[in-house]
Amino acid sequence: MSLSYEEAVAQVTGPGSRYEITEAEVMGHRLPVFAHTPPSMRALFAAARERGDDVFLVYEDERWTFTDVMAEVDALGYALVHHFGVVKGDRVGIALRNYPEWIVAFAAITSIGAVAVTYNAWWTEEEFDYGLRDSGTTVLIADQERVARVAPLLADDGVQVLAVRTPGPTPAGVVHWEDVVERGHALPEVDIDLDDDATILYTSGTTGHPKGAVSTHRAVMSALMAFGCAAAVNTTRKGPAPEHPYPTSFILVVPLFHVTGCVPVMLSCFAGGTKLVMMYKWNPDRALELIERERVTNFVGVPTMSWDLLESPDFASRDTSSLVQVGGGGAPAPPELVRRIDSSFSKGRPNIGYGMTETNAYGPGNSGDDYMRKPTSTGRAIPLMQVRVVGEDGRELGVDAVGEIEFRGPNLIRGYWNKPGANAEVFHDGWLRSGDLGYLDDEGFVYVSDRVKDMVLRGGENVYCAEVEAILYEMPEVYEAAVYGIPHARLGEEVVASIVCRDDMKLDAEMVKEHVAIHLASFKVPTIVVFHDEQLPRGATGKILKRQLRDELVASIST
Repeated sequence: MSLSYEEAVAQVTGPGSRYEITEAEVMGHRLPVFAHTPPSMRALFAAARERGDDVFLVYEDERWTFTDVMAEVDALGYALVHHFGVVKGDRVGIALRNYPEWIVAFAAITSIGAVAVTYNAWWTEEEFDYGLRDSGTTVLIADQERVARVAPLLADDGVQVLAVRTPGPTPAGVVHWEDVVERGHALPEVDIDLDDDATILYTSGTTGHPKGAVSTHRAVMSALMAFGCAAAVNTTRKGPAPEHPYPTSFILVVPLFHVTGCVPVMLSCFAGGTKLVMMYKWNPDRALELIERERVTNFVGVPTMSWDLLESPDFASRDTSSLVQVGGGGAPAPPELVRRIDSSFSKGRPNIGYGMTETNAYGPGNSGDDYMRKPTSTGRAIPLMQVRVVGEDGRELGVDAVGEIEFRGPNLIRGYWNKPGANAEVFHDGWLRSGDLGYLDDEGFVYVSDRVKDMVLRGGENVYCAEVEAILYEMPEVYEAAVYGIPHARLGEEVVASIVCRDDMKLDAEMVKEHVAIHLASFKVPTIVVFHDEQLPRGATGKILKRQLRDELVASIST
């Protein structure tokens, strides 16, 4: 007999359970916490040793067992302490593409009490210069491309560099991984507290300088356990299910420097002892090949990647029957995509999560039947995280009232590195201002309308871009769509839609406007429709770069 959501939560989080929730003082606030949170990330990684020769990482033709990974973690931890002089609290940077060494580096850094600074691999020399100085990074672990990019900075920034997969001579101040990372050394001992700093993840920096989001060991571990707890709640609700023919495994399709790749994907595999299949770069045809070859069960990406899988010419010929979860987060998923995922995969069910760098990726989640029932909702959060919607006066709003979404819980970052002004702006009384507009329904499901700053204010009316995009995606001709606003002398802003049509299919602006007008109020209809011949620009995480589209259009109009 199936249980209600509330019954399942009570059972999974009750006294004596693995995910028992109690209360504790965290950063000056009384918060719900998991009673059995591991004492540090070091303890999480140490448990992986018990997995022995089970395959952990698959990268191109390489297969790394848990024993391989942990032997390398021990060796790197030893080298960081004894060769580079790293001590507890030092910031050690990672500037790598998705290599196995990225995972080794992250585990080693946090296991010796240092702080892992995960740099965006797409950053320019100027951005690296800012990040290195801002964080006070002492050692940077970088691959060949990033070594070349930071080389001009080394003399001024005083950073030591450990080069990964960088054959041949290196600039002064750079040493090869192979020369100092020697297996056989023990991981240095260190005392780590749950509330010690563990990571700094830089935000995308779409406005001004990037902000370094600082998480403690407790914050990361709380988020990781929250993902496991949410999965346990869903399983408990459904009751016993037939055993899946393939063991749980993930495919890594997003960058590890992004919180999604780092916490719910990579660290979940560490925690669960599951295989992680790593891609050199995103390619839907290659992803389908790996899903079939490695019998991958979980696909976590951004909605554009799910679209790419479904649109691949190889989709029909590839065996994707091993997949049980297809989805991710990072942006709202159009309802049409949710429906297509559910109908196109034999066993794979759609899911979405609403998390941020500041929440260590955990937040309300929606999946399976709930998602089909409420395809525009990002779901509910387990009681570890508190969610509310507030008005402009800061007061909590009632059901269905649109306001700013706020979060509170032990999984939140402790703040931004060296940014007291940003901390004061974003955090208050333990609550995090998400910067997102949305509402809660009578079942506690969260609906995200749009980013506060991305909302188009047209003639005093609010236009939520995600709502318009969902309607556009219902047109069979539309492959990609992005809605945003540009300045307008009379209205303040006007609504723009950038569209990529499917191959051999055509639209014109009037057809688009007429379609939207059928479904939405007239002030939500785009007044400008721009057609693009190529895929819309995306950032490192796969999100469409609306700001770039906006700036390019404004520039073209003004010339």
